Amino acid sequence: MRFIETLREGDRLAQVVYLVKSKATMTSKTGKPYYALTLQDKTGTVDGKVWDTNNSGIEDFEAMDYVSIDSEVTSFNGNLQLNIRRLRRANEGEYFESDYFPVSHKDIEAMYQELLKLIGKVKNPKVKELLESFFVKDEAFVKAFKSHSAAKTVHHGFIGGLLEHTLGVTTLCYCLAKLYPQLNSDLLLAAAMLHDIGKLREISDFPTNDYTDEGQLLGHIVIGYEMVGERIKNIPGFPERTAVELRHCILAHHGEFEFGSPKKPALMEAAALHYADTMDARMETFIEQVVGAQNSEWLGFNRFIDSNVRKTTPLEDK
Repeated sequence: MRFIETLREGDRLAQVVYLVKSKATMTSKTGKPYYALTLQDKTGTVDGKVWDTNNSGIEDFEAMDYVSIDSEVTSFNGNLQLNIRRLRRANEGEYFESDYFPVSHKDIEAMYQELLKLIGKVKNPKVKELLESFFVKDEAFVKAFKSHSAAKTVHHGFIGGLLEHTLGVTTLCYCLAKLYPQLNSDLLLAAAMLHDIGKLREISDFPTNDYTDEGQLLGHIVIGYEMVGERIKNIPGFPERTAVELRHCILAHHGEFEFGSPKKPALMEAAALHYADTMDARMETFIEQVVGAQNSEWLGFNRFIDSNVRKTTPLEDK
Protein backbone atom coordinates (compact mmCIF):
# COMPACT_ATOMS: atom_id res chain seq x y z
CA MET A 1 0.00 0.00 0.00
CA ARG A 2 1.29 3.47 -0.93
CA PHE A 3 -0.79 6.11 0.84
CA ILE A 4 -1.57 9.29 -1.09
CA GLU A 5 -0.15 11.58 1.60
CA THR A 6 3.30 10.01 1.04
CA LEU A 7 3.38 10.61 -2.73
CA ARG A 8 6.07 12.90 -4.09
CA GLU A 9 6.64 14.37 -7.54
CA GLY A 10 8.72 11.99 -9.63
CA ASP A 11 7.59 8.83 -7.84
CA ARG A 12 6.71 5.84 -10.00
CA LEU A 13 3.93 3.56 -8.83
CA ALA A 14 3.52 -0.08 -9.83
CA GLN A 15 0.35 -2.07 -9.06
CA VAL A 16 -0.80 0.33 -6.34
CA VAL A 17 -4.49 0.10 -5.44
CA TYR A 18 -6.74 3.15 -4.98
CA LEU A 19 -10.50 3.73 -4.86
CA VAL A 20 -11.90 5.61 -7.86
CA LYS A 21 -13.91 8.37 -6.18
CA SER A 22 -15.03 9.84 -9.50
CA LYS A 23 -14.52 9.26 -13.21
CA ALA A 24 -15.24 11.67 -16.06
CA THR A 25 -14.55 11.39 -19.78
CA MET A 26 -13.10 14.66 -21.02
CA THR A 27 -11.79 15.99 -24.32
CA SER A 28 -8.33 17.50 -24.69
CA LYS A 29 -7.53 20.64 -26.68
CA THR A 30 -6.56 18.39 -29.59
CA GLY A 31 -9.95 16.65 -29.50
CA LYS A 32 -8.66 13.43 -27.97
CA PRO A 33 -10.71 11.82 -25.17
CA TYR A 34 -9.16 11.17 -21.77
CA TYR A 35 -10.28 10.10 -18.29
CA ALA A 36 -10.13 12.53 -15.39
CA LEU A 37 -10.20 10.62 -12.12
CA THR A 38 -10.26 11.39 -8.44
CA LEU A 39 -8.46 8.62 -6.58
CA GLN A 40 -8.87 8.16 -2.85
CA ASP A 41 -7.48 6.42 0.19
CA LYS A 42 -7.89 7.19 3.87
CA THR A 43 -5.17 9.87 3.76
CA GLY A 44 -6.77 11.97 1.03
CA THR A 45 -7.44 12.26 -2.69
CA VAL A 46 -5.32 12.86 -5.78
CA ASP A 47 -6.20 13.66 -9.38
CA GLY A 48 -5.45 10.98 -11.96
CA LYS A 49 -5.34 11.25 -15.73
CA VAL A 50 -5.59 8.50 -18.33
CA TRP A 51 -4.48 10.33 -21.43
CA ASP A 52 -4.73 7.34 -23.80
CA THR A 53 -8.12 5.69 -23.27
CA ASN A 54 -7.45 3.22 -26.13
CA ASN A 55 -4.31 1.88 -24.48
CA SER A 56 -4.61 -1.90 -24.15
CA GLY A 57 -3.24 -1.57 -20.63
CA ILE A 58 -6.36 0.37 -19.54
CA GLU A 59 -9.10 -2.13 -18.71
CA ASP A 60 -12.79 -1.36 -18.10
CA PHE A 61 -13.63 0.28 -14.77
CA GLU A 62 -16.15 2.60 -13.20
CA ALA A 63 -16.40 5.09 -10.34
CA MET A 64 -16.31 3.42 -6.89
CA ASP A 65 -14.16 0.56 -8.21
CA TYR A 66 -10.89 -0.35 -6.54
CA VAL A 67 -8.23 -0.21 -9.25
CA SER A 68 -4.60 -1.29 -9.49
CA ILE A 69 -2.53 1.27 -11.39
CA ASP A 70 0.92 1.90 -12.81
CA SER A 71 1.62 5.61 -12.96
CA GLU A 72 4.04 8.48 -12.58
CA VAL A 73 3.51 11.22 -10.00
CA THR A 74 3.68 14.68 -11.60
CA SER A 75 2.72 18.18 -10.49
CA PHE A 76 0.17 20.55 -12.05
CA ASN A 77 -0.56 24.01 -10.64
CA GLY A 78 1.15 23.04 -7.40
CA ASN A 79 -0.94 19.90 -6.89
CA LEU A 80 0.13 16.31 -7.40
CA GLN A 81 -1.34 14.36 -10.29
CA LEU A 82 -1.02 10.75 -11.42
CA ASN A 83 -0.35 10.07 -15.10
CA ILE A 84 -1.72 6.54 -15.40
CA ARG A 85 -0.25 4.13 -17.96
CA ARG A 86 -1.86 0.86 -16.84
CA LEU A 87 -5.10 0.27 -14.92
CA ARG A 88 -7.26 -2.71 -14.02
CA ARG A 89 -9.90 -3.56 -11.45
CA ALA A 90 -8.23 -4.80 -8.28
CA ASN A 91 -8.89 -8.37 -7.23
CA GLU A 92 -10.41 -9.35 -3.90
CA GLY A 93 -7.61 -9.74 -1.39
CA GLU A 94 -5.45 -7.03 -2.96
CA TYR A 95 -6.84 -4.33 -0.67
CA PHE A 96 -8.50 -3.67 2.69
CA GLU A 97 -11.50 -1.32 2.52
CA SER A 98 -10.48 0.35 5.80
CA ASP A 99 -7.42 1.80 4.00
CA TYR A 100 -9.55 3.80 1.57
CA PHE A 101 -11.89 5.94 3.64
CA PRO A 102 -10.48 9.29 4.82
CA VAL A 103 -10.76 9.69 8.59
CA SER A 104 -10.27 12.69 10.88
CA HIS A 105 -6.75 12.93 12.25
CA LYS A 106 -8.31 13.79 15.60
CA ASP A 107 -9.65 11.30 18.14
CA ILE A 108 -13.37 10.97 17.38
CA GLU A 109 -14.44 9.90 20.86
CA ALA A 110 -12.36 12.67 22.49
CA MET A 111 -14.00 15.25 20.22
CA TYR A 112 -17.44 13.92 21.12
CA GLN A 113 -16.71 14.22 24.82
CA GLU A 114 -15.64 17.84 24.24
CA LEU A 115 -18.96 18.50 22.52
CA LEU A 116 -20.84 16.98 25.47
CA LYS A 117 -18.90 19.27 27.82
CA LEU A 118 -20.13 22.25 25.82
CA ILE A 119 -23.71 20.99 26.17
CA GLY A 120 -23.04 21.16 29.89
CA LYS A 121 -22.43 24.92 29.52
CA VAL A 122 -26.06 25.43 28.45
CA LYS A 123 -28.15 26.77 31.36
CA ASN A 124 -31.70 26.78 29.98
CA PRO A 125 -33.20 23.37 30.85
CA LYS A 126 -35.39 23.16 27.74
CA VAL A 127 -32.55 24.04 25.37
CA LYS A 128 -30.32 21.50 27.12
CA GLU A 129 -33.11 18.89 26.86
CA LEU A 130 -33.29 19.52 23.11
CA LEU A 131 -29.53 19.06 22.68
CA GLU A 132 -29.46 15.94 24.84
CA SER A 133 -32.37 14.47 22.87
CA PHE A 134 -30.02 14.40 19.87
CA PHE A 135 -26.51 14.02 21.28
CA VAL A 136 -27.15 11.85 24.35
CA LYS A 137 -30.42 9.92 24.09
CA ASP A 138 -30.64 9.21 20.34
CA GLU A 139 -28.18 6.33 19.86
CA ALA A 140 -28.74 6.07 16.11
CA PHE A 141 -28.15 9.81 15.68
CA VAL A 142 -24.98 9.70 17.81
CA LYS A 143 -23.53 6.79 15.83
CA ALA A 144 -24.22 8.48 12.50
CA PHE A 145 -23.01 11.89 13.69
CA LYS A 146 -19.64 10.53 14.82
CA SER A 147 -18.93 8.83 11.50
CA HIS A 148 -20.38 11.29 8.98
CA SER A 149 -18.54 13.77 6.79
CA ALA A 150 -19.36 17.48 6.67
CA ALA A 151 -19.04 17.80 2.90
CA LYS A 152 -18.52 15.96 -0.34
CA THR A 153 -15.28 17.76 -1.24
CA VAL A 154 -15.05 21.33 0.09
CA HIS A 155 -14.02 20.89 3.73
CA HIS A 156 -14.13 18.18 6.39
CA GLY A 157 -15.02 15.60 3.73
CA PHE A 158 -13.94 12.63 5.83
CA ILE A 159 -15.23 10.24 8.48
CA GLY A 160 -15.64 12.29 11.66
CA GLY A 161 -15.67 15.50 9.62
CA LEU A 162 -19.16 16.55 10.68
CA LEU A 163 -18.23 16.12 14.34
CA GLU A 164 -14.90 17.92 13.89
CA HIS A 165 -16.53 20.85 12.10
CA THR A 166 -19.40 21.08 14.59
CA LEU A 167 -17.00 21.05 17.53
CA GLY A 168 -14.87 23.73 15.85
CA VAL A 169 -17.85 25.99 15.20
CA THR A 170 -19.29 25.44 18.69
CA THR A 171 -15.94 26.18 20.34
CA LEU A 172 -15.62 29.40 18.36
CA CYS A 173 -19.17 30.37 19.35
CA TYR A 174 -18.44 29.66 23.01
CA CYS A 175 -15.45 32.02 22.80
CA LEU A 176 -17.56 34.65 21.05
CA ALA A 177 -20.23 34.44 23.76
CA LYS A 178 -17.57 35.08 26.41
CA LEU A 179 -16.11 37.97 24.42
CA TYR A 180 -19.49 39.53 23.65
CA PRO A 181 -21.78 39.07 26.67
CA GLN A 182 -24.66 40.63 24.73
CA LEU A 183 -24.98 37.33 22.89
CA ASN A 184 -27.47 34.76 24.16
CA SER A 185 -24.97 32.00 24.94
CA ASP A 186 -27.54 29.20 25.19
CA LEU A 187 -29.13 30.08 21.86
CA LEU A 188 -25.76 30.43 20.13
CA LEU A 189 -24.33 27.15 21.46
CA ALA A 190 -27.48 25.25 20.53
CA ALA A 191 -27.50 26.74 17.04
CA ALA A 192 -23.82 25.88 16.58
CA MET A 193 -24.32 22.25 17.58
CA LEU A 194 -27.42 21.81 15.41
CA HIS A 195 -26.63 23.98 12.39
CA ASP A 196 -25.34 21.15 10.17
CA ILE A 197 -27.26 18.09 11.40
CA GLY A 198 -29.18 18.11 8.12
CA LYS A 199 -26.00 16.84 6.46
CA LEU A 200 -26.77 13.42 7.93
CA ARG A 201 -29.49 13.19 5.31
CA GLU A 202 -28.04 15.52 2.66
CA ILE A 203 -24.89 13.42 2.13
CA SER A 204 -24.73 9.63 1.95
CA ASP A 205 -22.41 7.46 4.01
CA PHE A 206 -18.99 6.32 2.85
CA PRO A 207 -17.82 4.99 0.50
CA THR A 208 -20.21 7.01 -1.69
CA ASN A 209 -20.18 10.26 0.35
CA ASP A 210 -22.31 11.98 -2.27
CA TYR A 211 -25.50 14.03 -2.32
CA THR A 212 -28.74 12.12 -1.76
CA ASP A 213 -31.93 12.92 -3.65
CA GLU A 214 -33.24 14.64 -0.52
CA GLY A 215 -29.99 16.58 -0.25
CA GLN A 216 -30.16 17.72 -3.86
CA LEU A 217 -33.81 18.76 -3.63
CA LEU A 218 -33.87 20.34 -0.17
CA GLY A 219 -30.32 20.87 1.11
CA HIS A 220 -29.00 20.44 4.64
CA ILE A 221 -30.23 23.84 5.86
CA VAL A 222 -33.90 23.06 5.22
CA ILE A 223 -33.49 19.44 6.34
CA GLY A 224 -31.85 20.55 9.61
CA TYR A 225 -34.54 23.18 10.15
CA GLU A 226 -37.19 20.46 9.85
CA MET A 227 -35.30 18.02 12.11
CA VAL A 228 -35.00 20.59 14.89
CA GLY A 229 -38.63 21.69 14.51
CA GLU A 230 -39.87 18.11 14.78
CA ARG A 231 -37.77 17.42 17.87
CA ILE A 232 -38.95 20.61 19.59
CA LYS A 233 -42.56 19.42 19.21
CA ASN A 234 -41.72 16.52 21.54
CA ILE A 235 -40.48 18.82 24.33
CA PRO A 236 -43.46 20.19 26.30
CA GLY A 237 -43.06 23.80 27.32
CA PHE A 238 -40.19 24.59 24.95
CA PRO A 239 -40.14 28.43 24.69
CA GLU A 240 -41.89 29.38 21.46
CA ARG A 241 -39.75 32.46 20.84
CA THR A 242 -36.55 30.49 21.40
CA ALA A 243 -37.78 27.85 18.95
CA VAL A 244 -38.26 30.49 16.26
CA GLU A 245 -34.91 32.16 16.96
CA LEU A 246 -33.04 28.85 16.94
CA ARG A 247 -34.54 27.82 13.63
CA HIS A 248 -33.74 31.27 12.22
CA CYS A 249 -30.08 30.76 13.13
CA ILE A 250 -30.09 27.47 11.23
CA LEU A 251 -31.76 29.03 8.18
CA ALA A 252 -29.33 31.98 8.16
CA HIS A 253 -26.01 30.28 8.91
CA HIS A 254 -24.72 30.55 5.32
CA GLY A 255 -25.18 34.31 5.59
CA GLU A 256 -26.08 35.24 2.03
CA PHE A 257 -28.76 34.18 -0.45
CA GLU A 258 -26.12 33.38 -3.10
CA PHE A 259 -24.54 30.90 -0.68
CA GLY A 260 -27.80 29.00 -0.25
CA SER A 261 -29.04 30.74 2.89
CA PRO A 262 -32.87 31.01 2.90
CA LYS A 263 -32.57 33.97 5.28
CA LYS A 264 -29.92 36.56 6.09
CA PRO A 265 -28.91 36.83 9.76
CA ALA A 266 -31.35 39.07 11.64
CA LEU A 267 -30.09 38.17 15.12
CA MET A 268 -26.67 38.72 16.66
CA GLU A 269 -26.49 35.01 17.36
CA ALA A 270 -27.26 34.13 13.74
CA ALA A 271 -24.49 36.48 12.58
CA ALA A 272 -22.03 35.04 15.10
CA LEU A 273 -22.87 31.50 13.96
CA HIS A 274 -22.38 32.47 10.32
CA TYR A 275 -18.94 33.98 10.99
CA ALA A 276 -17.85 31.00 13.11
CA ASP A 277 -19.08 28.54 10.47
CA THR A 278 -17.27 30.41 7.71
CA MET A 279 -14.04 30.66 9.71
CA ASP A 280 -13.89 26.97 10.56
CA ALA A 281 -14.70 25.96 6.98
CA ARG A 282 -12.13 28.35 5.47
CA MET A 283 -9.36 27.31 7.87
CA GLU A 284 -9.95 23.64 7.07
CA THR A 285 -9.93 24.43 3.34
CA PHE A 286 -6.53 26.09 3.75
CA ILE A 287 -5.25 23.18 5.84
CA GLU A 288 -6.34 20.59 3.30
CA GLN A 289 -4.54 22.43 0.48
CA VAL A 290 -1.40 23.41 2.37
CA VAL A 291 -0.66 20.28 4.41
CA GLY A 292 1.25 17.78 2.32
CA ALA A 293 1.79 20.16 -0.63
CA GLN A 294 5.29 19.79 -2.01
CA ASN A 295 5.62 23.31 -3.36
CA SER A 296 6.85 25.67 -0.65
CA GLU A 297 5.65 28.72 -2.55
CA TRP A 298 2.42 29.30 -4.48
CA LEU A 299 0.02 26.34 -4.53
CA GLY A 300 -2.45 27.48 -7.18
CA PHE A 301 -5.90 29.04 -7.25
CA ASN A 302 -8.50 27.63 -4.87
CA ARG A 303 -12.04 28.47 -6.03
CA PHE A 304 -13.54 27.99 -2.56
CA ILE A 305 -11.09 30.45 -1.00
CA ASP A 306 -11.25 32.56 -4.20
CA SER A 307 -7.53 33.19 -4.09
CA ASN A 308 -4.18 31.88 -5.21
CA VAL A 309 -2.89 30.10 -2.10
CA ARG A 310 0.64 30.32 -0.73
CA LYS A 311 2.36 28.49 2.09
CA THR A 312 3.48 30.64 5.01
CA THR A 313 7.25 31.07 5.30
CA PRO A 314 8.48 29.31 8.47
CA LEU A 315 10.06 31.58 11.08
CA GLU A 316 13.68 30.82 11.86
CA ASP A 317 14.73 30.29 15.45
CA LYS A 318 17.48 32.69 16.49
